[in-house]
Amino acid sequence: MTETVRLTVAQAIVRWLAAQYIEIDGVETRICGGGFGIFGHGNVPCLGEAIYPMRDVLPLYRGQNEQGMGFAAAGYAKYHLRRRFMFCTASAGPGTANLLTAAALAHANRLPMLMLCGDTFITRLPDPVLQQLEHFGNPTLGVNDAFKAVSRFWDRITHPAQILQSLPAALATMLDPADCGPAFLGLPQDVQGWAHDYPFSFFDKRVHRIRRQAPDIAEVAEAAALLTAAARPVIIAGGGVQYSGAVAELTAFAETHDIPVVETIAGRANLTNDHPLNVGPVGVTGSDSANAIAERADLVFAVGTRLQDFTTGSWTAFAHDAKLLHLNVCRHDAAKHLATTVVGDAKLGLTAITEGLGDHRAPAAWAEDARAERTKWDAYVADNVKPGNRPNSYAQAIGTVNALCDTADRVVAAAGGLPAEVTANWRTLKPGTVDVEFGFSCMGYEIAGAWGARIAQMEQEADQDTIVFCGDGSYLLMNSDVYSSVLTEKKLIILVLDNGGFAVINKLQNNTGQASFNNLIADTPTATHQVGVDFEAHAVAMGAIAETVSNPGELGEAFTRAKAADRTTVLVMKVDPYEGWTQQGHTWWEVGTAQVSDDEGVRKGHADWESTRHKQRQGV
Repeated sequence: MTETVRLTVAQAIVRWLAAQYIEIDGVETRICGGGFGIFGHGNVPCLGEAIYPMRDVLPLYRGQNEQGMGFAAAGYAKYHLRRRFMFCTASAGPGTANLLTAAALAHANRLPMLMLCGDTFITRLPDPVLQQLEHFGNPTLGVNDAFKAVSRFWDRITHPAQILQSLPAALATMLDPADCGPAFLGLPQDVQGWAHDYPFSFFDKRVHRIRRQAPDIAEVAEAAALLTAAARPVIIAGGGVQYSGAVAELTAFAETHDIPVVETIAGRANLTNDHPLNVGPVGVTGSDSANAIAERADLVFAVGTRLQDFTTGSWTAFAHDAKLLHLNVCRHDAAKHLATTVVGDAKLGLTAITEGLGDHRAPAAWAEDARAERTKWDAYVADNVKPGNRPNSYAQAIGTVNALCDTADRVVAAAGGLPAEVTANWRTLKPGTVDVEFGFSCMGYEIAGAWGARIAQMEQEADQDTIVFCGDGSYLLMNSDVYSSVLTEKKLIILVLDNGGFAVINKLQNNTGQASFNNLIADTPTATHQVGVDFEAHAVAMGAIAETVSNPGELGEAFTRAKAADRTTVLVMKVDPYEGWTQQGHTWWEVGTAQVSDDEGVRKGHADWESTRHKQRQGV
């Protein structure tokens, strides 16, 4: 007879999570690093009761905002290369609804995150309950159903026995290289506390390993034939290279076959800045060097990227007759734009293809051309980040920090103008140290995501720092995890670069022929009382150290003090909203412009935008 233990659903979930391990480089580590939680009536009576006795095993970080908790979980998972994750628990109703944006970010970026969220009573005896949304024709429909669109795995637990199947299925999804993403479990308030006799064996320690899918032999042969025939091949290296742990294989592949490498935003730190085959970032927020090489390539070999429009320049970055070869563990990504596909793990795939290529090397003149382009771009960046070359700019702040940071410091940016400026101007000192969240391009990720990354970083490299580049708009949107970082002693260095509003969208507004409107505070008609925000005082009020500086020279001195500080430090500097932008390195980007307008500037903007559409590939 099977031995059992009687537990509530909540207790069983927590105990099961604590028993799951992952093998990383021969070391077994608990796969769930803990959780982020805000308690309410929908999760504190039962799930809170279950977590409390396990708090040393699965530490629970108290969030200030559920959306920020989700961002922190994403930052944690990204730092650990999707091999570890955190859970997020929120109460029924608005607490859970606040996680929607974070779940979408994790979904877009293919990041594991487990959401354990309160739900309405399955018996419906007390209906309608506090925070319940009533749908008159469908009593089963509620807020939690909204997560179906932003979850890779979704379930509502309506009986205690269901978690015997649901939990392993959720974890399998989160660990799958091809289907990785957030998992959502709706936990009705009554079901959380219902007891069941669970098999003891369900809670046995289990060690998991990330699956490595070997590529098909025929696909490898076809890839090798394409690369052998190419006169001007280029590798586009994405974030999947890092998730696969294939940076060494990518580097060896490029060096063995003398093929230039360009990087996506997610793959921004695959190669160090000084590697001779690193041509730079490609695409809308890229570099002249990478875009010039991508445009001339006759074979584009994409490795571990979903080929987002910022990478492809809305599919104008490549020649119409260029062939596309794609190595990706996800079939959906590998088959995009009629590419020749190699479906499989990046590490195994690169190894297999290089064996098929033997000692083949691309024409030497092609790599020399790439190096010449990169030399010109390096000169541009060196001038672009130089203090005093123009009014205070994002690029100057980036260059200042880049020159003073340690090689293993982690840089975090998201949404607005800073991701583009970091992508173009940051010079990578060590692989895997840049987190530019442009998968969902989500304002507010910066500080919260960095907090999660810092938790992960202090599990491994406590002597290094996590550095946040944040605009004033994103800071105002979500800053409460400055306080979280202070409470938990997870030091961050946060640069708040204040350009007076949503300056990058103002730039787009102007570039499409429109007048500035509702983006910069100064151009907001309803902002009838123009007043600046004292970001320094605000940060100090949350327990951080803070300084306001007036120029990049002072920023460098303050950054050095921040490195030596014992807690989160916020450095504030005003930057110019008009003249501070990186002017080079951009491909075309498709945005919807007005075909008809009474404004001559808008009509001209539309015509100018459409004038280069002829470069756009039409799916081939």
